[in-house]
Amino acid sequence: MTKKIFGTDGVRGTANIEPVTAETALKLGRAAAHVFQNLESQSRGRGRHKIVIGKDTRLSGYMLENAISAGVLSMGVDVLFIGPLPTPGVAYVTRSLRADAGIVITASHNPYDDNGIKFFRADGYKLDDQIEGEIEGLVFSGEIENIRPTASAIGKAVRIDDALGRYIEYAKSSFPRGLTLEGMRIVVDCGHGAAYKSTPCVLRELGADVIVYGNQPDGTNINRDCGSMHTGLICQKVREHGAHLGLAHDGDADRVLLCDETGTLTDGDDIMVIAALEMLREGTLAEKTLVSTVMSNAGIEPAIQAAGGRVLRTAVGDKNVIDEMLRHGFNFGGEQSGHLIFRDYSSTGDGLVAALQILRIMQAKNAPLSQLRQCWTRYPQLVTNVKVREKKPFELLEGVLALVAQAEAAVQPAGGRVLLRYSGTEPKARLLIEGRDAQVLEQWSVKICEAIKQHVGV
Repeated sequence: MTKKIFGTDGVRGTANIEPVTAETALKLGRAAAHVFQNLESQSRGRGRHKIVIGKDTRLSGYMLENAISAGVLSMGVDVLFIGPLPTPGVAYVTRSLRADAGIVITASHNPYDDNGIKFFRADGYKLDDQIEGEIEGLVFSGEIENIRPTASAIGKAVRIDDALGRYIEYAKSSFPRGLTLEGMRIVVDCGHGAAYKSTPCVLRELGADVIVYGNQPDGTNINRDCGSMHTGLICQKVREHGAHLGLAHDGDADRVLLCDETGTLTDGDDIMVIAALEMLREGTLAEKTLVSTVMSNAGIEPAIQAAGGRVLRTAVGDKNVIDEMLRHGFNFGGEQSGHLIFRDYSSTGDGLVAALQILRIMQAKNAPLSQLRQCWTRYPQLVTNVKVREKKPFELLEGVLALVAQAEAAVQPAGGRVLLRYSGTEPKARLLIEGRDAQVLEQWSVKICEAIKQHVGV
C-alpha cells in the first residue's frame, strides 16, 4: 500500500493542516490503540493495555496530545501522560513502565509551527513499515469505526509525575560510576526544546559546572536561532565562558552537536569516529562495525579501517541506521546531523547519552575535545539545501541529472561523490558534493542548485 501520511520519521507537517490535525490525530490514536492491542493479546503490565504519550515544547503539542489520547482512550486502552520529555526519554519510559507502546509528539529540528507524531514499540524501537502500514490503513479505511467500548471499558488517563526523574537516572547510568565531571565547565543550548530540564540536571548531578541557554520554552521559540540547527550561539558562548565543552540539542533532543574548547563545531561524524575508535580499542564495538549513512564524510572509512574496524553505510535516516544495527547485532551507529545510537544504552538516538560518551572519553584520556578530533582527516564536503514547492522526480527536471553526472565525473577521480535527494521531513532538495578541491565543489553545487530552483524552486 502506498503510504499517505507516514514519512521517513513518523507523521510530520504544519500543525493544524492535514495530516497534522486534531481530527487525524484522533484517528491515529484509535488506529494505533487497535494495532497495539492486537499485537499482544496480553498487556505487558497488569490489566489493560497502556500507551505512553510524551511531547516536546511546541504550542500545538497541547492540541495533538489531547486529540491522540482521546482516540486511544476511545478504544479501551489506557494513556500515561509524561509531558515534555526528549524523544529517547519517551522510548525509555515506555520500556520502564512496561507500556505496550509509546507516542511522542514532536517535529524534531523543524520550526515551531510544524509538528509530528512518532510511535515506539513496547521495546522502545521505532515501528517497522508493516505496522505503520496497518495503522495507516485503519486511519483511511474506517474499518474500526464500529469498535466503541462503553462504560468501564473506556480507557483511563493518568499523569506519570516521575517520568523526568526516571529518564535522568537512566541517562546517568550510561556514564561510568567511578567517573565524575567535576572541574568541567559545560555550556548547554537546549534549543528551548524537550531537554530544557533533563540535560542540565544530569550534567550538574555528575559534577559539572553548567551554563544553560535555550531553556525557557514558550511554545513558539523551539529551535529559533538556537540549538543544533543554529550552532553559532553555542560556539560563541563556549569562547565567552572559557568552557571545556559546548553541547547543543535539537527540539526533541535525539540529536547533539558539540563544540570544543576553542569554539570549533564538532558534528556527528566527529563524534562517531572518536567513539568508534575508543570502542575498538576497548573491544566493545560489536563486529568491529560502525554504521553510518551515505551522508557521512568519506574520511571516516580510512580512519576506522586503520584501527581494524569497518564502516557500513545505509540510506539517510536514523531509522535506517537502527534497522541495520538490529538486523546484524551492531551496537553503534549514527548520522552526521547528530543522531547517535549507542544500543548498549538506548533504543533510539539520544543526544544526552551521546554527549556523555564523549565526556567519558575526554575524562578517561584527560584530553580536550580539540585533541580527540584530530584522530581522522575530513574530506572537503559541501551540503546545500534548496527549498522546493513540489518533489518532482529529478529525472523529470530537464538537465539536472546531466549536471549531476558531470559533477561526479569531476570529483570521482579524487575519491569524491555526489548525492542528490529530497528530504523526507521537509520540502527541500538536499545536495551533497564531496571531493578534494573545495572550489570545484562550490562551482558544481551552484550549477546544480540553480537548475533545481528553475524547475521546482520556491
